[in-house]
Amino acid sequence: MPPCRSRSSSGTRVSKRVNARAGLAVVWWVSGIVLIGASSGCVSPKETASGAASSERLDYPNEPFKVRIVDRAKFARRLQPAVVTAPGGYKAGTVLVETRAKQLYLIGSNGYAHRYGIAVGTSGHSWSGTAVVGRMEKWPSWHPTDDMHNQEPSLPRTIDPGPANPLGARALYLYSNGVDTLYRIHGTSEPWTIGTEASSGCIRMLNEDLIDLYQRVSPGTTVVVR
Repeated sequence: MPPCRSRSSSGTRVSKRVNARAGLAVVWWVSGIVLIGASSGCVSPKETASGAASSERLDYPNEPFKVRIVDRAKFARRLQPAVVTAPGGYKAGTVLVETRAKQLYLIGSNGYAHRYGIAVGTSGHSWSGTAVVGRMEKWPSWHPTDDMHNQEPSLPRTIDPGPANPLGARALYLYSNGVDTLYRIHGTSEPWTIGTEASSGCIRMLNEDLIDLYQRVSPGTTVVVR
């Protein structure tokens, strides 16, 4: 998967910056594209998947891996999925990411929107701009970059799909002007990070929420991050 593989398929120049905040030892910034502050890594080299959720109840019998249902009572109501009045000024079908509020909206055609809680990039690693969903993948693999391996030699070359994969059950790959931005909207093996600044720039969602969003969008969907 491009955000964590050893090189960008677009040939975009990548440089390294170090930031020790919140355990994020390395972040990769991509220049030369429309989006601001683009990062080639969604997951910190030091992050581990210590558990997929707080409940043993399984509601996804057709999935190839277990999707554990999170105890919603542990989250503020504003981070729980809901149908709400849509923010104005956006066409139906647009995905709007409000990074300060830690909320993602899928704008509907009837004045309403599906709202979900998210996790966003840590301070200094966040980004804003407009992209489109260029590709969609169920249960993606994670490929740490060469720089990540330089920082953490013990990292495997690939983390296979599954409940322990940091990218979770789904991934939406964001493109700008036909170029992979190296940002994704993806699931997570760390549900407790929802509502926080936790990533190296990608947007995290609970697996069950992203499974729901995934079936409501398609390649070409506009994504606005602000």
